Amino acid sequence: MKVTILGNNSALPAFGRHPTAQVVSIFGDLLLLDCGEGTQIQMQRFGLRWRNLQHIFISHMHGDHYFGLPGLINSMSLLGRIAPLHLYGPAALMPILQQILDVAKTKLAFPFTFQPLPDEGGLLVDNDIFSVTCFPVSHSLPCHGFLIHAKTKGRKIVPAKCHEYEIPLSYYDTLKKGEDYKRDDGLLVKNEWVTTEGPEPKRYAYCTDTIFTDSFLPFIMGADTLYYESTYLDADKEKAATRFHSTAMQAAQMAKMANAKQLLLGHFSSKYKDIEPFRQEAASIFPNTIATVEGTTYDI
Repeated sequence: MKVTILGNNSALPAFGRHPTAQVVSIFGDLLLLDCGEGTQIQMQRFGLRWRNLQHIFISHMHGDHYFGLPGLINSMSLLGRIAPLHLYGPAALMPILQQILDVAKTKLAFPFTFQPLPDEGGLLVDNDIFSVTCFPVSHSLPCHGFLIHAKTKGRKIVPAKCHEYEIPLSYYDTLKKGEDYKRDDGLLVKNEWVTTEGPEPKRYAYCTDTIFTDSFLPFIMGADTLYYESTYLDADKEKAATRFHSTAMQAAQMAKMANAKQLLLGHFSSKYKDIEPFRQEAASIFPNTIATVEGTTYDI
């Protein structure tokens, strides 16, 4: 599982940084988290193909998190998308989007579904590859974070060993489940002879926008990577609280409390040109901190 940052600024674009958007890739499937203005341009710029995009998640109704959505959806339709697209967001989002489509007499060329986010959070997607859960955070209007759980695909096949023991390709999926293989001549091929441990399941927690609070800590405990908003530096922590945002140091405190393995910072205020001080402040509390850079892909 990897995440590519398309936009890591707050409300106003500044210093080459764009409003919030990021793409999570899981075994080739793409999930879009928020869709600030210019998201489709950033996807083109960084080589992310919307044909693999199946799910879009919008955290809340501030424009810097969804103003890019109508353009992206319309472009996909104009370019001949036929695969279904699933949108999840606040209940108020769909009437706005529908009015934009209706006024333009736009008829989408692909199946499109919308699911409102439950106020108290809950499971949104669950398949063989990943699951996505939303949970309420604390902002100036209703807002949700998202937890993405990439599931394991089982044990890893060692093709050379399978060939050596004459195991047919049709049995590989069973091997991934940890089963042994009995050949026609009676030889029992132990699973550990022909497979290795598969990748561990990964958990990615996305938290923006929110004031510093432990109210949603149980949802993000043990995350492999935590993306947490850091709109301000510590000198502006009172302003952060007034505006229902957090500081870099507070993001680090949250990562430490959650026992996360890695912290990604983003949603930087446009008052700051240099984001290195964000990393420095957070790293004083949580060393494994990265101040995100747009266009960069990070391993979860």
